Amino acid sequence: MNLEKVLFGFFVLLALTLNVGFVYGEIDSVTHHHVWELFAALVVSLIATVLKFGDRTHLGAVLLASSLVADLHLVAAAIVWGVNSQVFAAGEEPGVVASVVSLACGALVANLASVILLVVETLTLRR
Repeated sequence: MNLEKVLFGFFVLLALTLNVGFVYGEIDSVTHHHVWELFAALVVSLIATVLKFGDRTHLGAVLLASSLVADLHLVAAAIVWGVNSQVFAAGEEPGVVASVVSLACGALVANLASVILLVVETLTLRR
Protein backbone atom coordinates (compact mmCIF):
# COMPACT_ATOMS: atom_id res chain seq x y z
CA MET A 1 0.00 0.00 0.00
CA ASN A 2 1.32 3.41 -0.99
CA LEU A 3 0.69 6.03 1.73
CA GLU A 4 1.00 8.88 -0.77
CA LYS A 5 -1.80 7.42 -2.90
CA VAL A 6 -3.95 6.90 0.19
CA LEU A 7 -3.55 10.55 1.23
CA PHE A 8 -4.17 11.71 -2.33
CA GLY A 9 -7.37 9.69 -2.64
CA PHE A 10 -8.46 10.73 0.85
CA PHE A 11 -8.21 14.44 0.13
CA VAL A 12 -9.84 14.15 -3.31
CA LEU A 13 -12.81 12.29 -1.83
CA LEU A 14 -12.99 14.59 1.20
CA ALA A 15 -13.06 17.63 -1.10
CA LEU A 16 -15.97 16.09 -3.00
CA THR A 17 -17.95 15.14 0.09
CA LEU A 18 -17.49 18.52 1.78
CA ASN A 19 -18.56 20.21 -1.42
CA VAL A 20 -21.69 18.04 -1.64
CA GLY A 21 -22.43 18.77 2.01
CA PHE A 22 -22.29 22.49 1.38
CA VAL A 23 -24.38 22.41 -1.80
CA TYR A 24 -27.08 20.07 -0.43
CA GLY A 25 -30.28 21.92 0.48
CA GLU A 26 -32.45 24.66 -0.90
CA ILE A 27 -30.35 26.87 -3.14
CA ASP A 28 -31.41 30.22 -1.62
CA SER A 29 -31.78 29.29 2.05
CA VAL A 30 -28.89 30.45 4.23
CA THR A 31 -29.89 27.97 6.94
CA HIS A 32 -29.02 25.06 4.62
CA HIS A 33 -25.53 26.29 3.75
CA HIS A 34 -22.96 27.07 6.43
CA VAL A 35 -19.98 29.32 5.83
CA TRP A 36 -17.61 27.01 7.75
CA GLU A 37 -18.49 24.12 5.46
CA LEU A 38 -17.61 26.28 2.47
CA PHE A 39 -14.34 27.19 4.19
CA ALA A 40 -13.56 23.52 4.90
CA ALA A 41 -14.36 22.57 1.30
CA LEU A 42 -12.02 25.32 0.06
CA VAL A 43 -9.13 24.35 2.34
CA VAL A 44 -9.40 20.62 1.55
CA SER A 45 -9.67 21.38 -2.16
CA LEU A 46 -6.50 23.49 -1.98
CA ILE A 47 -4.70 20.66 -0.16
CA ALA A 48 -5.85 18.19 -2.85
CA THR A 49 -4.54 20.56 -5.51
CA VAL A 50 -1.12 20.74 -3.87
CA LEU A 51 -0.97 16.94 -3.70
CA LYS A 52 -1.60 16.76 -7.46
CA PHE A 53 1.45 18.87 -8.35
CA GLY A 54 3.85 15.91 -8.31
CA ASP A 55 2.05 13.79 -10.91
CA ARG A 56 3.67 14.30 -14.33
CA THR A 57 1.42 12.03 -16.38
CA HIS A 58 -1.22 13.25 -18.82
CA LEU A 59 -3.96 12.07 -16.48
CA GLY A 60 -2.21 13.90 -13.66
CA ALA A 61 -2.33 17.12 -15.66
CA VAL A 62 -6.07 16.69 -16.23
CA LEU A 63 -6.56 15.94 -12.52
CA LEU A 64 -4.66 19.11 -11.66
CA ALA A 65 -6.73 21.15 -14.11
CA SER A 66 -10.00 19.89 -12.66
CA SER A 67 -8.78 20.63 -9.16
CA LEU A 68 -7.75 24.15 -10.15
CA VAL A 69 -11.23 24.70 -11.60
CA ALA A 70 -12.79 23.54 -8.32
CA ASP A 71 -10.49 25.86 -6.37
CA LEU A 72 -11.39 28.80 -8.60
CA HIS A 73 -15.11 28.18 -8.11
CA LEU A 74 -14.77 27.85 -4.34
CA VAL A 75 -12.58 30.95 -4.05
CA ALA A 76 -15.11 32.91 -6.12
CA ALA A 77 -17.93 31.63 -3.89
CA ALA A 78 -16.02 32.67 -0.77
CA ILE A 79 -15.32 36.12 -2.23
CA VAL A 80 -18.96 36.64 -3.21
CA TRP A 81 -20.15 35.60 0.23
CA GLY A 82 -17.48 37.58 2.07
CA VAL A 83 -17.91 40.80 0.10
CA ASN A 84 -21.70 40.70 0.30
CA SER A 85 -21.75 39.97 4.01
CA GLN A 86 -18.92 42.28 5.11
CA VAL A 87 -19.13 45.17 2.66
CA PHE A 88 -22.78 45.31 1.63
CA ALA A 89 -24.35 43.57 4.67
CA ALA A 90 -26.31 41.38 2.28
CA GLY A 91 -24.65 38.01 2.91
CA GLU A 92 -27.86 36.24 3.94
CA GLU A 93 -30.12 37.47 1.16
CA PRO A 94 -31.51 34.68 -1.04
CA GLY A 95 -29.91 36.02 -4.23
CA VAL A 96 -26.45 36.10 -2.68
CA VAL A 97 -26.81 32.63 -1.17
CA ALA A 98 -28.03 31.30 -4.53
CA SER A 99 -24.96 32.78 -6.24
CA VAL A 100 -22.62 31.23 -3.68
CA VAL A 101 -24.28 27.83 -3.97
CA SER A 102 -24.22 28.03 -7.77
CA LEU A 103 -20.49 28.66 -7.72
CA ALA A 104 -20.05 25.77 -5.29
CA CYS A 105 -22.05 23.58 -7.69
CA GLY A 106 -19.45 24.33 -10.37
CA ALA A 107 -16.76 23.18 -7.96
CA LEU A 108 -18.83 20.08 -7.26
CA VAL A 109 -18.82 19.14 -10.94
CA ALA A 110 -15.06 19.65 -11.12
CA ASN A 111 -14.52 17.56 -7.98
CA LEU A 112 -16.76 14.84 -9.40
CA ALA A 113 -14.64 14.82 -12.57
CA SER A 114 -11.53 14.46 -10.38
CA VAL A 115 -12.99 11.47 -8.58
CA ILE A 116 -14.04 9.83 -11.86
CA LEU A 117 -10.53 10.34 -13.26
CA LEU A 118 -9.04 8.95 -10.06
CA VAL A 119 -11.22 5.84 -10.34
CA VAL A 120 -10.28 5.43 -14.02
CA GLU A 121 -6.60 5.73 -13.13
CA THR A 122 -6.99 3.19 -10.36
CA LEU A 123 -8.80 0.72 -12.61
CA THR A 124 -6.15 0.97 -15.34
CA LEU A 125 -3.28 0.48 -12.89
CA ARG A 126 -1.30 -2.63 -13.65
CA ARG A 127 0.85 -4.48 -11.18
